[in-house]
This record gives sequence, C-alpha cells and structure tokens, in this order.
Amino acid sequence: MKNVTIYSTPSCHFCHLAKDFFKSNNVAYTEYDVVSNLEKRKEMVEKSGQMGVPVITIDESLVVGFDKPQIAKLLGLI
Repeated sequence: MKNVTIYSTPSCHFCHLAKDFFKSNNVAYTEYDVVSNLEKRKEMVEKSGQMGVPVITIDESLVVGFDKPQIAKLLGLI
C-alpha cells in the first residue's frame, strides 16, 4: 500500500479532482489544509519549492498539480 499525502486548500478545484480520483480508486490518503495549518504549508513549500496546490506525495515521489496520468502510474493503476 502506498503512502499518499495531499497538501490542499478548501477552494482548490484541482485538489477536489485529485481527492475524488483517490476515492474512486480506493486510495487511502492523508490530507493537509495548508490554509489553516501553517506548519504543513511550510513543509509543502520546503518539499515542492512553491505555494501552488495540490502538492501530492506518493511514497518518495512528488507530484505538483493534478497530473492524473503520473499519479495513476505512481499508484500502479496503469
């Protein structure tokens, strides 16, 4: 089972698409709201070098944005 984390904001359309994709593929994930959690926002920026969301980690891999083909590949769905 993969360790999946998403750094997101409540108003981010692509964050919602990513979470819906995870749910429809039965992928468990941890979500951090970087609007309300300043510590996780700092962690996200340190990992990705930017403030844009979503930032998704799958095990040791980092995906910035909702790159569905890349996410599916990293999750072993394709």
